[in-house]
Amino acid sequence: MKGFEITMKKFPVLLWALIMAFSLVACGNSDGPENSIDQDQTPDTNGTEQPEARTVVDVWNREVEIPYEVDSIICLGSMAPRFAAYLDVVDMMVGAEDSDINGMTARYDYSPVYHEQLKGLPSVGSGGGSGENNGYAEQIIQVQPDVIIAGFNEDAAEELQNQTGIPVVCVRYRTQYFIDEGFYRAMRVFAEVVGAEDRCEEVLAYVDACKDDLNDRTKDIPDTEKLKAYTGAVTFNGRHGFPFTYVNFPPFLAVNANNVADSYIEEVIGEATDTAQESGKAYLGQNGFEVDWEQIIEWDPDIVFLDPGNMDLVNDEYATNPGVFESLRAIQEGQVYTMPSTNAAGPNISYILVNSYFAGSILYPEQFADIDFEEKAGEILEFMLGDNTFEQMKAGGLYYGKIEIGA
Repeated sequence: MKGFEITMKKFPVLLWALIMAFSLVACGNSDGPENSIDQDQTPDTNGTEQPEARTVVDVWNREVEIPYEVDSIICLGSMAPRFAAYLDVVDMMVGAEDSDINGMTARYDYSPVYHEQLKGLPSVGSGGGSGENNGYAEQIIQVQPDVIIAGFNEDAAEELQNQTGIPVVCVRYRTQYFIDEGFYRAMRVFAEVVGAEDRCEEVLAYVDACKDDLNDRTKDIPDTEKLKAYTGAVTFNGRHGFPFTYVNFPPFLAVNANNVADSYIEEVIGEATDTAQESGKAYLGQNGFEVDWEQIIEWDPDIVFLDPGNMDLVNDEYATNPGVFESLRAIQEGQVYTMPSTNAAGPNISYILVNSYFAGSILYPEQFADIDFEEKAGEILEFMLGDNTFEQMKAGGLYYGKIEIGA
C-alpha cells in the first residue's frame, strides 16, 4: 500500500508536466496554417517570410526562375563579364572564361582593371561573342553559381540550362546605332539578377549625360558646314583594310557627323539608313561592308579615321597602289586619325563614348574647344570601370592621334 500511496502522490506532478508540454506544442501551432512557412518561403533574420525564388525576364523574354537571394554568378559570352564590371559586381563571380584568364588585353575595356582578379578563378568557358553555348558544363556544375548570366542566343541559353540545371539569364547585346535601348534593357536585366539596380541607373544616367552633351554640341551645325568623314580599316568579324567601313558608325552618329557611307546606302538602295534597317534591305549599325575604291575616290573625304590595329593591312595596300591613296584630299593634307576598335566579344561602351569625344574634337574643334580629350577619356573610363585605364589603352595599341599611311 505504501508504494501505491507514493505513486498516487507523484501522479499530479506527472499530469501537470504533460499538460504543460501539450500547451507549449499547442501554442507553437496556435496561428494555424495561415502563418505556417510555405515550401517556397524561408524566414529572414527579422522573422518575416521571404520567397526562396523569383522570376526575371531576360532579353529574349524568357521567364527564368532564380534564387531570391543571388550571391554567386558566372558570366559567359558577349557582354556578360563587361556588364559585371560596369555594375561593380565582379566580386560575385565564382568562375571566368579562358579569354579573361589567359592574359590581360586592352581590347576588353574591363580587362586592365579586373584581369588580376579574374585570372585566379576556375575556368568555366572559352569566351567570345558568337552567341553560341561555349560554357564548360562540368566545370560550371563544380563551382555551383546561383545564376549563369550569358550573352547567348536563346537556344544556347536553354541548352546550357539543361546541361547544368542552373538558371541561365541572357543579356546579349549587339551595337545598334549609338548605344541604343537594347543596352539599357540588358543592363537592367543583369542588375535585377544581382541586386545592383542603383549602380545600374547611375551608369545609364552617365551614358545619357554624355549622349546629350555630344548631341547638344553638334545638333545645330548645318550639313553644309560639316566635313565629310570616312572611317576605314574597321574591325568587324576580323581585320580589314582601308576600303572596309561602317554604316551608322556609332561615334559619328553621336556627333551628327557627315558619314559618307551613310549617304552611299541611301543612294544605292533608295532609302535612308533608318528605313533601310526597318525594311530589311540593309543590316546596319553592327555591320560593316567593303566599298569600291572608285567610290572612296568619288567621296574624297575631308577627314579619315582608321583602326590603328589594322594599319599593317593599310600599309600593305599603300605599298601595292600608292596612287589611289595619294589622290585623296585627307591624305594629301595629313587629315588621317586613329579610331580604335570598340568591339571585342561585344561593344566596349566606355570606348564608344571615348571614340565619340575624339571624333567630335577632330570634326568640330570649335564646338569641343573646352574639352581636354585625355581628361574626358579618363573620366569616362574611371566612372564606367572604376579606374582610369587610358595609358593601358595606348600601351595595348588603342591610341589616339594623327597617323601617316605608308610610314
